[in-house]
This record gives sequence, C-alpha cells and structure tokens, in this order.
Amino acid sequence: MTIAITGASGPLGRAAAEFLLDRVDAREVVLTTRSPESLADFAAKGVQVRRADFTEPGTLTSAFHGVERLLLISVDTIGARLEAQRAAVTAAAAAGVGHVVYTSVPEPVPANPAVVVPDHAGTEQSLRESGMRWTALRNNLYSHSQIGTVAGAAAAGRLVTNTGDAGTAYVTREDCAAAAAAVLAEGGHEDQAYDITGPHAVTAHDLAALATEARGGEVEVVQVGDDEMLAHLRQVGLPLPLAELVTTFGASTRDGYLATVSTAVQDLTGRAPRSLEDVVRASRKS
Repeated sequence: MTIAITGASGPLGRAAAEFLLDRVDAREVVLTTRSPESLADFAAKGVQVRRADFTEPGTLTSAFHGVERLLLISVDTIGARLEAQRAAVTAAAAAGVGHVVYTSVPEPVPANPAVVVPDHAGTEQSLRESGMRWTALRNNLYSHSQIGTVAGAAAAGRLVTNTGDAGTAYVTREDCAAAAAAVLAEGGHEDQAYDITGPHAVTAHDLAALATEARGGEVEVVQVGDDEMLAHLRQVGLPLPLAELVTTFGASTRDGYLATVSTAVQDLTGRAPRSLEDVVRASRKS
C-alpha cells in the first residue's frame, strides 16, 4: 500500500505525515511538495519525496504514480484554487489512485456565505464524478486562529463580532491531521463526508469569557453587521482578503453552518479532540 500526502511541507501536511508514520512503514509513504528540499527530514526517514506543483499539472501525474491512497490538502489560494484542485483530481485518476481523501469545509452548500465554499464544493463534486473512491474531511475552523482574537479582546476590553449568538466547533490542526492519517492508514471510509470538529461549539460570549480571564476584568461583546465587521478588521490592520475571509466565516457561524459537533475525531483516532479553551490557555504559558 502506497499512501501520498500533497502539500506536505505545510503545517497540516507535515502534521499528517508525522501521524501517518506512527501507523505505517516509511517506505509506504510519498510526500509531495513544490520544494522537496523542505522535506529532507522525512526523506532521511525513508519517505519518498516528490515534486508536485498544482500550478504545473504536468508534475502531478508522475508525482501520484503508484499511489493507492492520496490525501489532497486544499491549497491556500482562496478563490483561485478550484481549477488547480480539479487538475489534481484528474491527475490522480489518470495515475490510478484508488481513493482520495480531501480536506474540505463544513456544509459546502450554496447558502453557506463563507467565501471558501465554492472552491470546496467544486472539488468535492469533481471527486464524486472522478470514478475514484473519496472521503471528505470537512475540517472546522482551527482553534489556534482564535488565540489572537482573544488576546486582542483582552487588551481592548471588547470583542467585536458578527457571529451573533451561534457557535463554532473549533478544532485543532493536530486533530485534523490525526483524523486524516487514520483514514489513510486504515482504509475504508469510502464515499463518506465527516465533520472534523472540536468537543463543543464556542460562541462569542465564550471567547469573551476567555478574554476576561486574561484581562482580569470584564470584556464586552459588541455585535455588528457584516459591513461593520469588515471595516473593523481593516481598521485593526488585516489585509482585505483576510478581512473578507474572517467576515464571511462570521456570517457562516451566525447562520449556523459551523456549529455542528461530531465524534469523528474520537471515532477515527481513538482520542478525544482538544478544546479551544485548552489551546488558548496553553498559549498564555508559552
């Protein structure tokens, strides 16, 4: 059995590779990246490292040669990645890959306002139409993304948000990686979609409570509309693409698309997912 991971030099790819090597022989693992030299540490363990660049489709079929299971990690060029990911799906099918595991997003349906939805929905559709077996790991938002949010709220004494009273089932990158490695190593799970989540949904008031702990005084929750949220994020220094991303995730949260909590991490890995509260509190000690 040969198992490959794309984008293996990124944080999620490296973490998934580490978990996978705990489960299978290094000689069964292929890691692909645009910069093979960045994975020299894995090559030293006996892993095959191959160059693959989603912007150069000709590199993909050869990179996937002989691979039976593939973790396709979504690339980070939001709004411009769908064609590249479709090309990767086509290349995987041409190379004879039998099963593709894809890192997606919760509820990639047209009504979900998150700006990332069209890319993920389109890639999932391509997988369903490819003739290969597939698994969609619909990773919720990363817990570490809220470390700065909580710290900023603690400093300002107010948490500005457009999420309303709804929650987000934040999950750690490590739990996402462990779940992916489990699916790759075990096999099965074909033609299934799993919500990969933390142990519970976290609201703006929960985040404000964490900020209150850090501040040693009350932190107010200030609910605003999407336009006001975008303006606020720009004012505090976020570049426009990131501000738009955060704003649309806030709208997605408000509409209930990120609140689903599943047992998938526990079921797949045998361990409970780490909570956002633990991540934020631990960050204060580091």
